[in-house]
Amino acid sequence: MAVLTWDQTGQRFYETGVSKGVLFLPDNTGAYKKGVAWNGLATVTEKPTGAESNATYADNIKYLNLVSAEEFGATIEAFTYPEEFAECDGTKAVKKGVFAGQQTRKRFAFSYQTLIGNDVDGTDKGFKIHIVYNCLASPSERAYSTVNDNPEAISFSWDVSTTPVSVTTEGVKPLSLLTIDSTKVTAADLKKLTDKLYGTATEEPSLPVPDEVIKLFTAA
Repeated sequence: MAVLTWDQTGQRFYETGVSKGVLFLPDNTGAYKKGVAWNGLATVTEKPTGAESNATYADNIKYLNLVSAEEFGATIEAFTYPEEFAECDGTKAVKKGVFAGQQTRKRFAFSYQTLIGNDVDGTDKGFKIHIVYNCLASPSERAYSTVNDNPEAISFSWDVSTTPVSVTTEGVKPLSLLTIDSTKVTAADLKKLTDKLYGTATEEPSLPVPDEVIKLFTAA
């Protein structure tokens, strides 16, 4: 029988960073056929809620635990955002350079990468691709301040809620988040996904639905 050991060389893993943000907007059919780079992405905080245990009592004992449905939300912080995101933030261009606020907010999807590191390879160990579907951004405040001897760039922040997307993959419930770990999939399968997300010389960036993403990976 094996004896447990801790902190072996190469086994001290950690995650850090956020980069390669991509905004995906749906077309008239709801498909995410257009992806644009999201520059200036500073922080993405994933905030799942729900999945709370609710005790039920009967016969003078704790009879069972019912678990509430889990929901997924996030907070995005960035120093800038794509022009295409304006409608997702309730802003509509009524004429060139003229923008109306308090308009209908459009749904969107987005993806981003985080780094996987360890004590041997550092942050070159690998990365994770996070894909968030069917998002809706809530209004948030923006604080503009005077330029002084210690200037800071304004940062933008959005609280994001999601509506789960149905999937047909057996044993998988409707979801809002998919995460792909580069250290656990083949390079060939990963390239099939990154070519779709980030585009190629002949194909525009697009976001496949969850079932299509899952089918790209051949390993069970």
